[in-house]
Parts: sequence; C-alpha cells; structure tokens
Amino acid sequence: MKKITLLINCKDQPNIIALVTNFMASNGGNIVYVDQHVDREQNIFFMRLESEFKSPSFNIVDFKALFKSTLVETFQLKWHLYDSEEKLKMALFVSKYDHCLYDILSRYSSGELFLEIPFIISNHNNLKPIADRFKIPFYHIPVTKGNKRKAEEQQLELLESHHVDFIVLARYMQIVSNLLIDKYVDKIINIHHSFLPAFVGAKPYHSAYERGVKIIGATSHYITEKLDAGPIIEQDVAHVSHTYTIKDLISKGRDLEKIVLSNAIKLHAKRKVMVYNNKTVIFS
Repeated sequence: MKKITLLINCKDQPNIIALVTNFMASNGGNIVYVDQHVDREQNIFFMRLESEFKSPSFNIVDFKALFKSTLVETFQLKWHLYDSEEKLKMALFVSKYDHCLYDILSRYSSGELFLEIPFIISNHNNLKPIADRFKIPFYHIPVTKGNKRKAEEQQLELLESHHVDFIVLARYMQIVSNLLIDKYVDKIINIHHSFLPAFVGAKPYHSAYERGVKIIGATSHYITEKLDAGPIIEQDVAHVSHTYTIKDLISKGRDLEKIVLSNAIKLHAKRKVMVYNNKTVIFS
C-alpha cells in the first residue's frame, strides 16, 4: 500500500473539492484525510488531502504526471504531492543553549518525530557531548564577522551533500544570510524567545520583568530576509505573576520554547503547513 499527501492552493472556484476527490477515487485512491480552508479576503482555496493506494502497480511519478495534466493546468493549481512514508531530513543549528537541543533529540530518539537528523552544526563546541550521547554527527563551524560567508558556504555544502530538506535553528545565535535563506525558502524554522512582536532584543525576559507582564510567550516561525518577521507556525503563552523572578521567567520561557519548537517541527515534518503571503495555513 502506498500513501500520498497532496497540498494545493488556487483561486477559489466551484466544485474544486469534488474534482480533486473524484480524481483520487477514479484512480484507485482511498481518501483517509481531507481538510480545506478558504481565505475570503484573498479568495484563495487551500486543501490538504491524504489518500491510500492498494494497487501494487501504483507509481507516484506517473500519478503526479496524470494529476498535472488532468487538473493542475486546467485550474491553475499550485501543488505539492508527497510520498507520506518518506521522512524529511532535518539539520539542527545550535550555539550554546542546550534546552531545545535536548528536547528535540529526546523526542527524536523516542520515535516521536517523523524525520531524520543527519547532523548538527554549531558555531561553538559546547554542545558536542550532547550530540555524541545521541550518536548524531556534529560539525563545528566557527562564525566570525570576517568569515561568515565562508562559514555559510561550508554549511551549505554539508546541507546539500546530505540532501537536507529543512533546517531548525534550535537557539542558534547567528543571523542567517540570504545564502541559506534563498536555498531554503520557508524551510528554515526558528524559535523566538518571546511572543512576537513584543519584547524583541537580547534580553526579552528582563524587559518583560520591568514591565510587570502577566503572560510570557514563545514563537516559532520561518526565517525570511526581514529579521523575526517570517510566517508564524506556532505560538504559546504562559501566565506569570508579580511573584516571578527573572530566573523564574527564563525557566518558564525555556519550557515554552521547547514545546513551541517541537510542535512546529512536527507540523512541518508532516507537511501540515502552507505558506501564503507571509502567513501560514496550519492543517489539523
């Protein structure tokens, strides 16, 4: 049995759901999941569909070609069709903070994350013992103002040689340049230690403490050229009170960061995110 995942978006038009589902059924597919959304302001239709094919002769390459010639060109669909059983390859970028790395590798080791991690890249050596403990290859690529371009070229060479599908910045404390962004559009996930857009900067918890906030948050988003302004995948908040110290806020914030980042990774790995006009449609 082969299972495929289909993502489409197009101008909203009558009978589009019926056309796609009938196409699947008429070609031997058994639909096991379908979800759709219409952006009324933009008049854009979004859909995610999963279908199973029991025929031993099913070929995904031939099926893609048939779908393209039958529906895509006629209805001007923007589409992606994937083998649902194929795991994406995720590279991890880290610096010195270890809480997100420990969380991700623990979930990965337990089989919770449907993906592969070919390696970890860091601009410091501090977290190599963690990578060694989980038996993940670790590459130390120092980054300075003078060698940033060369360092990113080394990173890109590793990413391409291992056929990496997407990147996760697990508290990687470097700004990623267009060299990587242009190669991995909507495929570089960052975790931001606040509920964007608020309290940005080097010490968000100190700023939050000084304002006497009653909630703190974390935001996971795709990286774009504009710093911390990419499409948001996942966010969460936690209530705090005047009794919290800065240390308490940092601890609570790191818990949020781990949860929000792992959820964003799961959504991306299961192909449940569609990006449109710097926003995201997140399917259930």
